[in-house]
Amino acid sequence: MEDDSEWKKLPIDQKCEHKIWKARLCGFEEALKLFNTITDEKSPEWGKYLGLIKKFVTESNAIAQLKGLEAALAYIENAHVAGNEFGSKIITLKPVVKVLPKLFESREKAVRDEAKLLAVEIYRWIRDALRAPLQNINSVQLKELEEEWVKLPTSAPKQTRFLRSQQDLKAKFEQQAAGDDEADGDNEDEAEAVQVDSYELLEAVEILSKLPKDFYEKIEAKKWQERKEALEAVETLTKNPKIESGDYGDLVRALKKVIGKDTNVMLVSTAAKCLAGLATGLRKKFGTYAGHVVPTILEKFKEKKLQVVQALQEAIDAVFLSTTLQNISEDVLAVMDNKNPSIKQQASLFLARSFRHCTPSTLPKSLLKPLCAALLKQVNDSALEVRDAAFEALGTAMKVVGEKAVNPFLADIDKLKLDKIKECADKVELVGKKGGGGSAAGKKEKPAAKAPPPVEAPAKPSGPPKKAPPTKAAGPPKKGKLASAPNAKSKKAPETKDFVEAELSPEICEEKAAAVLPVSCMQLLDSANWKERLASMEEFQKAVELMDKSEMPCQALIKMLAKKPGLKETNFQVMQLKLSIIGAIAQKGLFSKTSALLVLDGLVDKIGDVKCGSNAKEALTAIAEACSLAWTAEQVVSVAFAQKNPKNQAESLNWLANAMKEFGFAGINVKAFINNVKTALGATNPAVRTSAITLLGVMYLYMGAPLRMFFEDEKPALLSQIDAEFVKMQGQTPPAPIRGTKKSGTEEECDAAEEEEMDGAQADVMDLLPRTDISCFINSDKITSDMVSKISDKNWKIRKEGLDEVAAVISEAKFIQANIGELPLALKGRLNDSNKLLVQQTLTILQQIATAMGPSLKQHVKNLGIPVITVLGDSKPNVRAAAMTTLNAWVEQTGMKEWLEGEDLSEELKKENPFLRQEVLSWLAEKLPHMRTVPADLMLCVPHLYTCLEDRSGDVRKKAQDALPTFMMHLGYDKMSKATGKLKPASKDQVVAMLEKARTVMPAKPAAPAKAAASKPASSAHVTKPASAPARNQSPVEDYSEPEPKPDTKKAKTGPAAKKAGAKEEEDKSGPIFILVPNSKEQRIKEEKALKILKWNFITPRDEYVEQLKTQMSTCLAKWLQDELFHFDFQRHVKAIGAMIERIEAESEAVIGCLDLVLKWFTLRFFDTNTSVLMKALEFLKLLFTMLSRNNYQLNDYEASSFIPYLILKVGESKDVVRKDVRAILAMLCKVYAASKVFPFLMEGTKSKNSKQRSECLEELGCLIENFGMNVCQPTPAKALKDIAVHIGDRDTTVRNAALNTVVAAYNTCGDQVFKLIGNVRIFLSSEPFNKCSRNSDKLINLIPLA
Repeated sequence: MEDDSEWKKLPIDQKCEHKIWKARLCGFEEALKLFNTITDEKSPEWGKYLGLIKKFVTESNAIAQLKGLEAALAYIENAHVAGNEFGSKIITLKPVVKVLPKLFESREKAVRDEAKLLAVEIYRWIRDALRAPLQNINSVQLKELEEEWVKLPTSAPKQTRFLRSQQDLKAKFEQQAAGDDEADGDNEDEAEAVQVDSYELLEAVEILSKLPKDFYEKIEAKKWQERKEALEAVETLTKNPKIESGDYGDLVRALKKVIGKDTNVMLVSTAAKCLAGLATGLRKKFGTYAGHVVPTILEKFKEKKLQVVQALQEAIDAVFLSTTLQNISEDVLAVMDNKNPSIKQQASLFLARSFRHCTPSTLPKSLLKPLCAALLKQVNDSALEVRDAAFEALGTAMKVVGEKAVNPFLADIDKLKLDKIKECADKVELVGKKGGGGSAAGKKEKPAAKAPPPVEAPAKPSGPPKKAPPTKAAGPPKKGKLASAPNAKSKKAPETKDFVEAELSPEICEEKAAAVLPVSCMQLLDSANWKERLASMEEFQKAVELMDKSEMPCQALIKMLAKKPGLKETNFQVMQLKLSIIGAIAQKGLFSKTSALLVLDGLVDKIGDVKCGSNAKEALTAIAEACSLAWTAEQVVSVAFAQKNPKNQAESLNWLANAMKEFGFAGINVKAFINNVKTALGATNPAVRTSAITLLGVMYLYMGAPLRMFFEDEKPALLSQIDAEFVKMQGQTPPAPIRGTKKSGTEEECDAAEEEEMDGAQADVMDLLPRTDISCFINSDKITSDMVSKISDKNWKIRKEGLDEVAAVISEAKFIQANIGELPLALKGRLNDSNKLLVQQTLTILQQIATAMGPSLKQHVKNLGIPVITVLGDSKPNVRAAAMTTLNAWVEQTGMKEWLEGEDLSEELKKENPFLRQEVLSWLAEKLPHMRTVPADLMLCVPHLYTCLEDRSGDVRKKAQDALPTFMMHLGYDKMSKATGKLKPASKDQVVAMLEKARTVMPAKPAAPAKAAASKPASSAHVTKPASAPARNQSPVEDYSEPEPKPDTKKAKTGPAAKKAGAKEEEDKSGPIFILVPNSKEQRIKEEKALKILKWNFITPRDEYVEQLKTQMSTCLAKWLQDELFHFDFQRHVKAIGAMIERIEAESEAVIGCLDLVLKWFTLRFFDTNTSVLMKALEFLKLLFTMLSRNNYQLNDYEASSFIPYLILKVGESKDVVRKDVRAILAMLCKVYAASKVFPFLMEGTKSKNSKQRSECLEELGCLIENFGMNVCQPTPAKALKDIAVHIGDRDTTVRNAALNTVVAAYNTCGDQVFKLIGNVRIFLSSEPFNKCSRNSDKLINLIPLA
């Protein structure tokens, strides 16, 4: 046996592990003393005992174990360790999370229950970071956890125990709890929930050793099946969320080769997914390979297959997160000038996504400058998708670094494009600023109220959260509250800002109330005598009426009213006064939800009272104005249905129906009310059911037919009552809100809010509908094998079963979100199923999706909508009919824009399928006349349209002929005529003849709908056709939407009223038509120079130029004249020009004041093809320049440059009568604008491809030289004459002669000097003009420059 003296010499930690129990006991005693003497909780001494504490507790000797437990307690109390009270910043969660899945597999129920409690507590601190480590536990357990997690409060948990080093933090927390304002901002970061990355909680998986041994051989195999097998093995391995680091060079090179060179797009997509998984799993460790793969991915974006593009996007986004933008910027810039628009578009979109992850420090000017320069080039690209992507990227950059930092790089961009960039910037949500986990949103909420600390009132079980900021709620999804109002209503944010107030103690309330109420009033509040209580209430009411808003302690007064007997008052007179006072306080004071919650129960309890009900409703309305209808209504309905009093329930619903009409529908939580209405519809009391149906009628005014979908499962008798109520509401317009706008600061804001409510209600109503995210069902492990894989099964019966399940999911969800996971690809495959019954079933499902998804369907047009068009080529008529029904259902939701953009539609027409061609052409002939403008990509369909005109099938030819005028109404005769240039001569003659015929029957473009049309109720849709209603609820598509049919107003106006209206219209036209606005022209010149507006410079006028001119002319012209000038009917233009001719002399001063705008409008007419309008325009211009000359007015350069270039275009007109008038105007022009300044415009005209224009411009140059001498030649006579002499060698005879005549005119002016000016030229031809006018013809013959 060892001597005691031996072990006594050992250090403490060795004694604690000694084999002799006495030694261990001594070690525990000494450790206990040591732990109590160490003052530094992070002292290295603690580390020595970290692994020994377990032995302290599990000591086998009972005596030693007691001392060991004491020592362990001292260790825990003093060392740097913590339990859940210390928070997740102190304790290391990774080892705990690692063992959680094993604990859930325990056979012992107690262990599993404790594991569940621990998982809930951990989730409270780290939120969604816990999901990934627990994704593989039993699905039942996971569902239970999800249910518990949802119940957790969204606010950040706070530390309740503190380490010694955190005593300062503890003091701050105590100050905050006491209501100290100064501590509010200081500990904000500490109070915030820790944002834990789930990646850090996972165990890394080693995958290199698990690669198939023959992987590198198979990946190079000639058979694509073998390459596919190799890639699928890698894809499985890279799905691990965290991958162990290693040498992945060979693997990355192999994947890169597949992406860059493999011709099988399916394999390219799989390789891209592997690369994305590898980059995601390795994170920063993948950075070394980033530069090798980024160029290959960017180049591969030339692929048009959506599946490939999406995979490449995921890959490059994952790669970016492993490196920095600086490291790959050169690779991105290298492809920005690529000729392929898809590559340019995707490069810009990649930059936009990358910028969202950047900060001003990671996006310095040195990096931003070249990127902005490249993006600015793309802003002017001919492809719409490239321009939009560039705008998005620039907008995102502006959002990240600020407008001030980006503006120097945008100096040369016009105002409209700059506005577009700013608009994109406003829509961007940066990754680092999104509400996440548990506290990001809460952190944003804090500054909302600074006076009192933002302490929330105690939540009631049936109510929603008491704070409803306009930002998105963080944490797990909750029931839709005020925060879930549609984004389109965000402009009304000032109205929904909550005044947050802490609940005051009874003592403080009594003290505050005593300061503003008479003493007798306070004393008699709870008197046993009702007359005394009545007198007290009368004094109370007088005091409230005289109180100033800033002095009114609302909560204190409300608590005094709630003082026993409170709202249980038995005397109706006293009760009526109390209710009136509550309403007055809510109207006059700064009324919070905390105050409202004190009385809402009592108010709802009295709402059904015969004598006090009306007073209770008025009080509720006042509270709704103070706290928002959305919040108040939800509280009222929840309380009413919790009380089980049918009278109160019915009256609560009646109050809500009336309040909706008064406040409007903004912010209403549709889903919450629908659930309560369903409860009411099932009530035994008929009054409750009647009130519920009445409320549904009011909701129908705002929501339209989609509302009915929520009640399709009701009993037929009840459903017929609901339908009858909806029928009553059809044709009615939702009333303009008269309440709820007082909180906006200015009258302008009120007006804007009202306009937004009226104009935007129908466009945004689909956003109010609660939508289900069905992707979680489709992509879950439980249903993937049951649904998506079933749809692709070889057995048609199983495929049908899968489709049935999809239909059931969508039917149950009613309204769904845009994210539907892998379902589009699965359904797309069924559209070409060999079993036609399954094709029709798939089409029916797509109709369901259209109705359920609403306007968000747009994002699926290319990958799922276009394949529906392909089905129109099916040989079976019933299948084609189903496809057309589906197509129209989709177009109702999306509008036509998305269908016409890109090459997809033209590719469909290109297919030589007669059924497909005739169906598509018939569809276009129906839809195009209802569109005001179309994407430029419609031009891609024209060659195929011409092919269809000569198709073998008579039906196809007929449909093509029917579609021809509708194409022409948007593209114009000139463009379509020019497109015949590539046809064979025989075909061209036929097509041109058809174009001439179509020109005579071309429909006029529909006029833009009046503003009032926006407020038309959705209820105009038929009750029994809910699928058709969302057409009016689709999101705005600007000019691409289809206008509703206009009522025949001509028939409506009859009798004296019509005559009176007509007289008023004539009276309006009798006033001046030109309005003189001082200095307006100078202001426009300044704005154009500063690039605040578009410079009037174009090849053909685009819509933005027309809209800009229309806006500018609105202040300078009579309203009726402007309407005529910008009407689609050319006859209105003729009428307007006639009116201008009549007034030109009488209103000459005002005409000169807006001369630049008038001239610009006439340049637009030069692009018209109607001769009568053109001749009328030239007639006015001759009178105009005559008037200007008589008034000695001289055009400025701004006016001239906006007009002369376009006038010169018409000098080459084929009609002699037009050319004659244009030449006359050019002659007049030199009287109001220097001839030397006109000369350069004519010289520019000589460069035209139109030979008539070249010859006429040369003739006009000769006239200028004859009339004004050689000094008129610009920039110098020598340069001008050399440029003119070039045309003597023109192929066209008239151009050659005109050039010779001009040189002769120069010779007549300056004689032999012309040869010095022109230089050494020679020609060997006899020239009649020279022989007639000059003796020195041999010299003049040398007038063509030598080659």
